[in-house]
Amino acid sequence: MTVAITTGAASREPQAWHAINWRKAHREVRRLQARIVKATQEERWGKVKALQRLLSRSYSARVLAVKRVTENEGKRTPGVDRVLWNTPQKKAHAVQTLRQRGYRPQPLRRVYIEKANGKQRPLGIPTMHDRAMQALYKLVLEPVAETTADPNSYGFRRGRSTADAIEQCFRTLAWQRSATWVLEGDIKSCFDEISHEWLLDNIPLETSILRKWLKAGYIEKEVLHLTEAGTPQGGVISPVLANMTLDGLEKLLKTRFNRRAKRGKGTKVNFIRFADDFIITGSSPELLEHEVKPLVVQFLHKRGLTLSDDKTHITAIEDGFDFLGQHVRKYQGKLLIKPSKKSIQQLLTHIRTILKTQKTVSAGVLIAQLNPIIRGWAQHHQHVVSKQVFAQVDNAVFLAIWRWAKRRHPHKGRRWVKHKYFKRVGSRTWVFFGSHNGKEWRLFFASRVLIERHIKIKADANPYDPAWELYFEERLSRQMEHTLRGTRQLDYLWREQNGICPVCQQKLTNDTRWHNHHIVWRSLGGPDTTDNRVLLHPNCHRQVHSQHLFVEKPRPSPGVCEA
Repeated sequence: MTVAITTGAASREPQAWHAINWRKAHREVRRLQARIVKATQEERWGKVKALQRLLSRSYSARVLAVKRVTENEGKRTPGVDRVLWNTPQKKAHAVQTLRQRGYRPQPLRRVYIEKANGKQRPLGIPTMHDRAMQALYKLVLEPVAETTADPNSYGFRRGRSTADAIEQCFRTLAWQRSATWVLEGDIKSCFDEISHEWLLDNIPLETSILRKWLKAGYIEKEVLHLTEAGTPQGGVISPVLANMTLDGLEKLLKTRFNRRAKRGKGTKVNFIRFADDFIITGSSPELLEHEVKPLVVQFLHKRGLTLSDDKTHITAIEDGFDFLGQHVRKYQGKLLIKPSKKSIQQLLTHIRTILKTQKTVSAGVLIAQLNPIIRGWAQHHQHVVSKQVFAQVDNAVFLAIWRWAKRRHPHKGRRWVKHKYFKRVGSRTWVFFGSHNGKEWRLFFASRVLIERHIKIKADANPYDPAWELYFEERLSRQMEHTLRGTRQLDYLWREQNGICPVCQQKLTNDTRWHNHHIVWRSLGGPDTTDNRVLLHPNCHRQVHSQHLFVEKPRPSPGVCEA
C-alpha cells in the first residue's frame, strides 16, 4: 500500500500541519528511543543523558508531542489560559513554541472528580503548551522507565493491562504449595505525596524542567496554591514519574526474601503491582506483618509515601480479596477468580441511573447508550470465571429494562409492552430492540462474550527494545483480532493492511483508533464497499483529505479471504 507524500518531518523549518511526514517522524523517534534503551541496559548514564537531550530537541519528537495532546480525550479540556489547539494552524504554530530556553509552566487548573467511595479525587489540568512539553519529555523518559521497571508492575505501561496482573495472581496463588496469605497494599494519596526532593535526585530527566513542573502550583477558585510535594494527577508525565518512584520494591523484596519454596517451605514472597495498588504474598501472617510490611513502609518513607490504614490488610486466601475489580479466592484448595461484587454493583447502578434519567428517549437511543457499557464491562471480565455472573447481570438488566418499559406505558398491558419492545432472535425470546439513525438496535447480552484465558505478557518485555518488536506485533495482532471479532468488514480491512496505517506506517490499535477512508470519495461517487476503503489513523485521514493525497489499495495478504 502506498500513499503519495513527499514532505519530510526532519526539517526544523516551520511546516503546515498536514504537510508533515508522520512516517519519518515516528521512525526518527523510535530510532533514538532504541538507542536510549541500549545505553540504559549498559548503564551508560552519560550516554543516556546525551541521547535524551538530542531527542527532546528534535523536530520529530515535538510534532509527535503536539499530535498526542491534540488527539487524546482531553484535547477539548483547556488549562488556566483557556487555550485549545483545535486547528491545523494552531498545531503547526505550537510545534515551534516547544522550546526549553525560557520555558516557564503555568499553574494547573484544579478540578475534582468523584471516586467510587464517594470522596473527591483532585485533578490538575495543565495548559495545552505544558501538556505538550510533558508529552515531549515522556517520549524521552519512557524508554528508561520501561528498561528499569519492576517485572510485575502492570499499571500505566504500554502493552500491559489489568488482565496481565490478574493472570499473574493466578500463576502465583493457584498451586497447592502457593502462598496462603496476602498483604493487600494501597498507598495513601500516592500522586499527591511523592517527595519532590526524591524525584529531583533520582529521575533521569533534565532537573530544571522537572523542578518547574513540580513547583508550578495550581489554581482553585481563582487562588494560587503552591505545591511542596506530589506530581499532579492529570499530567501527561505523572504516571511515568509515579511508576519510577515505586519501581525497585519488587527487587528489594526478592533480595530480602527467598521466594523459591522447596517442598512447600519458604517465605513464598511474591509482588504484583498495578499503579499504586499492590499485593504481596507470604507463607504466614506473621511474616507479612512483622517482616514484609516494615520493609515496604521503610521503602515508601524514603519517597515521602505512606500506606493507607483503611485499605491495607492481611488476608487468608481462603477468605479471598478484591484486586482490580476481581475477587480472588480459594474454594477447597481450588483458586477461582470472579468479578467482584463491588464491580457488579457499580455496573448495575450505572445502568439503572441511565434508565431513570432517560425516561423519554426511544428504545433505540437507550440501547445505543447501554451497549458500549455492557460490552466493555463484559470484555474486562472475560478472562476470569464469569459465565454465571454474566447470566446474572443479563437477568438484572432485563428486569430493569422491563420496569422502564412498563413505566412508559402505565395504561397498556404486559403483552402489549412485550410486543412493542421485545422480539425473538434465534433461541432468545426476550430481546430488547428499537430503531435509531435508521437502523434496528438490539441490546447486547453480557453472556455473548466468550470466556477466554488471557496470555500474560512476558515479564521482561520492553516495547522500546527492537529485540521485542516481533513479540509485541504478535500480541497486538491477537488483541485486534479479538477487538474486531464480529465486525467482518473492519476485520477484513485490518488484516488486508497487516494492521498498518498506510500514511504513517504505524500500527492501528485500540489506543490510536482509526477512520474509514474511501479511496474514491463518496462525494465523487465512490462506493461504500471494502475494495474502496482503507483504515487510517484519524490525523492521517485528515491529512489525506487536506492534501488531496491518493491512497493505493493493497493486494490482499496471504490468508485474507475476500469479504
